[in-house]
Amino acid sequence: MDSRFYPRVEVDVTQLLTELRSLFDSDYEVQVMHVGGSSALQARKSSTFLDITGMSSAVTITITPESAGTRVEIGMQKWLDKAAVATVALFVFPPLLALPAIGAYGQYKITERAWKAVEAHITAKGGGYVPPLPGRCGNCGAANSVGADFCSGCGSKLHLGATCGGCGAVQSDPEARFCNRCGKAVT
Repeated sequence: MDSRFYPRVEVDVTQLLTELRSLFDSDYEVQVMHVGGSSALQARKSSTFLDITGMSSAVTITITPESAGTRVEIGMQKWLDKAAVATVALFVFPPLLALPAIGAYGQYKITERAWKAVEAHITAKGGGYVPPLPGRCGNCGAANSVGADFCSGCGSKLHLGATCGGCGAVQSDPEARFCNRCGKAVT
């Protein structure tokens, strides 16, 4: 399960669930539950054929408003079914290995789509990018020492982007190869 904490952002849980539901309604079975202070959305694409071929996919998204912000957790279905189908395919008919690979890719894509929708909502509610709490991991909330590059609690990268050698601008995209301010290569 991937967990991210967004400090100082109070999400509109109903609106976020509606936005997430619209991602999945056309192709997935979707259900929404409210348990305690948390709300969860579960989406799954499953049938006997998809289960047998390892191409089924499922995701659970939990939204928990906390006193200092909002925590969002996204968990994927277990990978055991895809591994089992891949093992059988390896011995029975190796070209069938493509089916669980397609299922794994589909699983990855729905999780990525869900995070993009969550990030867009958080950015809109927070009035822009919401950085992690100072000295705390934006993923798990664990306290870390000053200057640490990775979280001691979960191993996540603590620094969002590289710094441009030309103008000193911090890049908001951790994958940036060129500065978003001056256009020079980022090291």
